[in-house]
Amino acid sequence: MVHTTAEAPVPDGIPTPRRYWAILAIAAGITLSVLDGTIANVALPSIAADLHASPSTSIWIVNAYQLAIVISLLSLSSLGDIWGYKKVYLCGLVLFAGASTACLLSRSLFSLTLSRVFQGFGAAALASVNTTLIRLIYPRRHLGRGLGINALVVAVAAAGGPTIAAAILSVASWQWLFAINIPISILALVLSARYLPANPVKVKEHRFDWSGALMNALTFGLFIFSIEGFTHEVGWQILAPVILLTFVVGYFFVRQQLARPFPLLPVDLLKIPIFSLSVCTSICSFVAQMLALVSLPFFLQHTLGMTEVETGVLLTPWPLATMVAAPLAGKLIERVHAGILGGVGLGLLAVGLFLMAVFADTASHVMIGCFMALCGAGFGLFQTPNNSILISSAPPARSGGASGMLGMARLTGQTSGASLVALVFTLFADNGTYAALYLAGGFATLAALVSFTRVSLPEPELLRGSVKRHA
Repeated sequence: MVHTTAEAPVPDGIPTPRRYWAILAIAAGITLSVLDGTIANVALPSIAADLHASPSTSIWIVNAYQLAIVISLLSLSSLGDIWGYKKVYLCGLVLFAGASTACLLSRSLFSLTLSRVFQGFGAAALASVNTTLIRLIYPRRHLGRGLGINALVVAVAAAGGPTIAAAILSVASWQWLFAINIPISILALVLSARYLPANPVKVKEHRFDWSGALMNALTFGLFIFSIEGFTHEVGWQILAPVILLTFVVGYFFVRQQLARPFPLLPVDLLKIPIFSLSVCTSICSFVAQMLALVSLPFFLQHTLGMTEVETGVLLTPWPLATMVAAPLAGKLIERVHAGILGGVGLGLLAVGLFLMAVFADTASHVMIGCFMALCGAGFGLFQTPNNSILISSAPPARSGGASGMLGMARLTGQTSGASLVALVFTLFADNGTYAALYLAGGFATLAALVSFTRVSLPEPELLRGSVKRHA
């Protein structure tokens, strides 16, 4: 069974058991990209000592990876629309495996940082098209389930990164953090080459925008540098010109993209109300998430006087609840409007954050764990429906742009949230952790309100034509 578009017939998913192998290939790739965003953090002191680097310069091992993803994500998603999502994904796996090998063999901070840059480009290739490939893998009536599984994998990889790193470092050197990527990459490459579907839509007039790619890299690179500048207390004599340059380059970049028939920055998709609202909801939700997750360890240890072990145990219910709620939301979206699910999920996240800020200093450990679980369940209940609306509202020929925008919304929210924690801690020296939690609850509430407004908008055809709703 197929549904058609103006461009070409689009297959409605791929049959089982091939579908299961294909989603396993996607899960392996996204695990690599998410895991390596956090796994090196735990080993930074060991890496700095081994490579004779200062703690401040060793931060570039982490920053180089994240910066490479930010500046290349939209360009690679656009390339997926032109060249093929499967091809971009396969090249990303090859590049990631090669860069991981280079990280393993690095003997200086410069070589390791450079290797991490290429590893970030590989991760960006994987992240730029993974949700688009899920759209091709799953029948549209089960799209929410596929995105739910993807959200589950992301949650597990993000939560498990520090634990996996600690386990590896307890028995081996830091090089093994990158060595484990190689067999996983090879497995994902074999599965992807055999089971992933090719692009069903080809647009011959679509050409890669090289000047747009350069301006995109400059705009988002300068934006991230500006945010990081606040975090690391860069002087205003440097920060002010960078911020000004960010606005100037960004202005001309947006003007350029408005004139493009297939813009690299998907301004054409942002004209779709439900798409732009979903992007705003995603950004606000990830700001709230990072405000909480970065400030909570300080809150639990410095404010409540808990040990590192107690902190780790009490943080665990958050990702565990997300793991349960995300796939459940993927099934519920087949019956309940995604805007309602997202709004309810974000409302639960806001309630959990406010309860934490108000009652955590007097609550028992069990109650704190319940607050954490409420936050995680709310976020999991929101993420899958929101991603479903965002991906399904884009035309098939612009799936890559939608996938890239989803990733950029997540990265923008996470980076902004982490930087806001540093700003709040500076402004509220004595009550910074409380202020961060209240601010997180505020962003979650704002995101919930935006999510509920989507109920009045026409639902994407991809969902409307297949999802059976209760009357």
